[in-house]
Amino acid sequence: HPARTRLMTRTVRIVSLTAPVTLNIDPASFRVGRLTSIIGDNDIEARIRYGAARYCSEMSDLSDTDGHIGVIGGSGLYSFLDDVELVEMTTPYGSPSGPIAVGTVATSRGSSRVMFVPRHGTDHQFPPHGINYRANLWALHSLGVARVFGPSACGSLRSTIHPGDVVVCDQFVDQTFSRSGTYFDGPEVNHVSLADPYCPQMGAELIAAARRASMPVHDRGTVVVIPGPRFATRAESAAYRTLGYDVINMTQCPEVALARELGMCYSSIALVTDYDSGVDDRPEIEAVNQADVFAVFAANVDRLREVLRDAIASLGQRSCSCRSATNGILPTDPDTR
Repeated sequence: HPARTRLMTRTVRIVSLTAPVTLNIDPASFRVGRLTSIIGDNDIEARIRYGAARYCSEMSDLSDTDGHIGVIGGSGLYSFLDDVELVEMTTPYGSPSGPIAVGTVATSRGSSRVMFVPRHGTDHQFPPHGINYRANLWALHSLGVARVFGPSACGSLRSTIHPGDVVVCDQFVDQTFSRSGTYFDGPEVNHVSLADPYCPQMGAELIAAARRASMPVHDRGTVVVIPGPRFATRAESAAYRTLGYDVINMTQCPEVALARELGMCYSSIALVTDYDSGVDDRPEIEAVNQADVFAVFAANVDRLREVLRDAIASLGQRSCSCRSATNGILPTDPDTR
């Protein structure tokens, strides 16, 4: 697409043959119409290239410079998509958390193509520190995604933010460690701007959609991201409250930063499931436990799904400055450096 900074070569692995075949398909060089004349009944490679080129062309066909929309969230969330197809992918950073669910959402401008990644895997088998964040974001970007919604669960650090509320965060504090949090490991280096990590345009649509769904919504907030999978101690939770943080989560980092390095917009809607280790002056409130988190999330997932669908349907053309934060540099495939 002429509006893309560069055209990325797609690697397509054909696994339905006796011996798997891997072909590099460059959308700039291979077009369906140019291949039809060379396909013969016995020319298996040409037939594979034809099918792969057609698939890559469809995945990369951006209706405008806004690209497609991505969602990274719980595996049950993608049921709001229509005409879903599951796509197996690999990336230079390994496999994403699961098959990419490719579907559509009806919008006022027609149908928007949406790509969904199950953050923790289809069976919730990946703990927060074990998620391949780089593969997840790279896979979405390689399919033409330009804007990513990252719904998640969080704990409240404030007595004014309650379970069942949603928070559209505008800042994060990264307290994780040992996670691969950048595509720029050298020799290529790029210092992206992350002063305002979340896309304000996408956030505004989430806030409006939550209000239309009558969900209690907080239109800003700072999330502190901890390594997990354990919950915070009372001392840690008290320290985070003292520092002014609003909610606590385990997966926002490095997801947000990786999206920015790829020039993609990112916004999160965090569903509050608990009060973390308790609230000051509320001794009757028990500390968080896993069963309660899962129960509150399950009780609210239908409303969260509807908010996501509404926000996607209402999303207009990109008017933010998120993509300009990359300094005009996008990460390259490490195998080709």
